Parts: sequence; structure tokens; C-alpha cells
Amino acid sequence: MSATTDATEAAGTADTAQAVLAARGTARRRADLSRLRELSLLPAILVLGLIGFIVSPAFLTSDNLIGVAQQSTELSLLVLAEALILIVGRMDLSLESTIGVAPVIAVWLVLPGTGGRFTGLGLFPESAAIPLCLAVGALIGAVNGFLILKLRLNGFIVTLGALTMLRGLQIAISEGQSIVEMPASFSYLGRAAWLGVPAAIWICALLFAVGGSALAWLRHGRALYAIGGNPEAARTAGIRVDRITWIVLIIGGLLAAFAGVLYSGHYGSISADQGSGWIFQVFAATVIGGVSLNGGRGTLFGALTGVLTLQLVVNVMTLAGVPPLWNQFLNGAIIILALIISRFASGEKQE
Repeated sequence: MSATTDATEAAGTADTAQAVLAARGTARRRADLSRLRELSLLPAILVLGLIGFIVSPAFLTSDNLIGVAQQSTELSLLVLAEALILIVGRMDLSLESTIGVAPVIAVWLVLPGTGGRFTGLGLFPESAAIPLCLAVGALIGAVNGFLILKLRLNGFIVTLGALTMLRGLQIAISEGQSIVEMPASFSYLGRAAWLGVPAAIWICALLFAVGGSALAWLRHGRALYAIGGNPEAARTAGIRVDRITWIVLIIGGLLAAFAGVLYSGHYGSISADQGSGWIFQVFAATVIGGVSLNGGRGTLFGALTGVLTLQLVVNVMTLAGVPPLWNQFLNGAIIILALIISRFASGEKQE
């Protein structure tokens, strides 16, 4: 009896060891695939660089490349926000409205009522403009999180409704016109240069580095992948799924609002439709950058290469004299192509 029991225990131990080894092998293969996806757009970027040089020698000039990077900063911050939200298994369509409505509300609260084209309330000093803008973004993310996580409403419908509502609020407050009076803090961040490079580029690079490091090394950062991959298993493992997801939604709102600060300061005004249609570019960049729409997969470096790819395509087309009316068609085609490639590369169905 004892020999039989020992044999059974030994067999069970062997099975467990094999299961552990198999799990480690699967995790290693997934990590290798993740690194492969992370670098998959680098050849495309090099090819675009070569095409750009052939089309116009001005492509490789420092002014042009810095200009491309500068134009990528605001979109990159939205992509950073959306990538984090997608990794955790959610989706936020309202980011494209947050980039417009947050700076509009902030400027409305700090500008004095001069009786001009745009009348502000003047309730706060101009130095409070950026904190107010970030607070509006955080509030939008918090409300979205409450509706999705506490009231259990459909996240797609909630953020779609928020996109529409916030766009209407932006138009109503701005009275349907551009706001050209900017707080000094907005103008500084949007136009300042550090070491000969626009400050927005340095800030964007820093935020991506911090976000990527958090996902790779911090326990709460790695938890985002666990939640996006299997939220029930994450709960069983002791991860506070709703709390972390809520925080990610708030961070997404903060990043979108800060993108609004940089964009408004860079161009010196806030248009009534600022951010309109940006969500399509955001999803194009995140998808071709390897971030899964199903959650649990993707890297911020991959998402950043997605942004650079889209911006380089636009830049090359501009230098080649292609009408910008084709940009939206191209973004949509890139999304579909990326989904097809992802489907056959991973062997998984895209739902």
C-alpha cells in the first residue's frame, strides 16, 4: 500500500514538474513573440526613411526630422494612454475629446471676462491653468471608470457617449470659435526648446520611458497584463482588478489632458473641434504597434513605433506632393493590414 502511494505521489510530482516546465516554456515563447512584435516596425521605419530620402533630400535634415517628432508628441501621448487602457483589457474612445475639452475648460476658468470674442470666468490665476487642465482629464477618466466598473455599463458605449458629450461641451464653452489667448504656461511647454530640441519631445520620451519601465519592472505594472489577459484569474491571484483598471483610466485622462496642453501651446490656440477624428489615428498606431485589442499583450515601445510609422508615412506623402485627403484612407488601410498580419502571426482570432 505504501509503495503504491509513493509511486502515485512520485508520478504526481513528475506531472507537476512537467506542467511547471511547460508553463515556463510557454511564457518564454510569449516573451520572445512580444519582443519580436515590439521590433517588427523598425524595418518599415527604415524603408520609409529610404523612400523619404529618395523622394526629397530634405527628408533627412534635422529640421524635418525634429518637425516630425514634434508633430508626433501629442498623438503619442494619446497612444500611450490608449495602449495602457487596451493592455488592461478596456477601451476609451473619449480621449480624442479630452484633448480638446480639458484645455478649453482650464482656459475658461483662468481667463478674465474681457468682453472679447471669448469670455472667461477668471476664477483662478493663470498659474493654475495646467493643474486645472490635468484635473479635468483625471475627472473624465474617473467618471468613465465609475460608470464602467461600478455601474457595470458597456465601456465602448460609455466612452462613445462621453466622446460626444464632451465634444458638445467643448463647442458650447468655446462658443464654436478658436481661443487664441493662451496662458503663459501652455505657451512655454508647447514652444520651449531644451538643448535645441522641443521640450514636448523630451517630455514625451520621458513619459514613455517611465510607462515602459513600470510595465516591465513594477508589480502593479505587470498586473496590467494579468488583468487584460484573464481578469478572473487575476482576481484569484489577489490583484485588485477594478481598482487598478480605474487608476489606468484616470491616468489615460491625465495623459490626454496633458496632450491638450502641449498641442494648444504649440499652435497658440484651441480650436472648437480640437482632437476631432484623432481616435482613428490613435487606434491605427496602437494596433500596428502590436497592442492587442483583446487585452493583455503589447508594449509601449511598439506603440511608439506605430506613431512614428504613421507620421513618417504622412511626411513622405507630403514631400512627394500627395494630397493630404488620402491620409485617412491610408490610416484605415494600415489598421486592416495590421490586423491581418497579427492574425496570421499569432494564430489567434481577432474578436
